Amino acid sequence: MTDRQEERIREMKAGGYGYMRIAQELGLSENTVKSFCRRKGISRAAAGTAVPPAEGDKGTCPCCGKEVRQNPGRKTKRFCSDKCRNAWWNSHLDQVERKARYRFVCAYCKKPFTAYGNAGRKYCSHECYVADRFGGGADE
Repeated sequence: MTDRQEERIREMKAGGYGYMRIAQELGLSENTVKSFCRRKGISRAAAGTAVPPAEGDKGTCPCCGKEVRQNPGRKTKRFCSDKCRNAWWNSHLDQVERKARYRFVCAYCKKPFTAYGNAGRKYCSHECYVADRFGGGADE
């Protein structure tokens, strides 16, 4: 991409043009234009100025209290590591939004039960599965 094309992308983005229109005008790929705009921090609101990297953009890990450095142009990080993220969420299960909770009636014992994350479940337990499938209990 030439300097002239980069300048033109900035001008057209400031003028309200979309990625596809800019790409067609300049003979570039739409993804090339998107990538350039994302890397340079160019949006319709801030099209004339590129966003400089955030030097002092830091946060604090809610698990261990360490400083969390943020990457410019990326989603804000909340935790310093995967270890801290897992530990924190495992100790704060009440704050987890579980949307995939399903209600069923067991095909063997006919008791109602709920399951998380499996919409095709038939049995409330392994024992009921074994009993229904093989005609006996788990230890028989």
